[in-house]
Amino acid sequence: QAQLVESGGGLVQAGGSLRLSCAASGRTFRNLAMGWFRQAPGKEREFVSAISWSGGITYHADSVKDRFTISRDNAKNTVYLQMNSLKPEDTAVYYCAATSSVSPAALRMSGAYDYWGQGTQVTVSS
Repeated sequence: QAQLVESGGGLVQAGGSLRLSCAASGRTFRNLAMGWFRQAPGKEREFVSAISWSGGITYHADSVKDRFTISRDNAKNTVYLQMNSLKPEDTAVYYCAATSSVSPAALRMSGAYDYWGQGTQVTVSS
């Protein structure tokens, strides 16, 4: 059974950094694009970052551009989200997801993703 498991969340002060990991198992994810989404209490799930199957193309929401970096290691079936200069508004549950879609527009839409992890909490204190 295909499975995505996130890790690396936690509590950090504003201005700090965290690195999230998403380990994939149960099937080959190397040919799938991967994405990170987040959901804060009382808000809709929103797109954060996405990366093509090869890792050669990345996309970021404007709110995290220049602060977050997405990367992947296909040999390890793992995707990473490096988060720097964290702000209190980054507080949310962060989800990893996988999709067979390739269009830039689709990669920003949660409905395009076929597989989801259980999420990891990120809390940024002011």
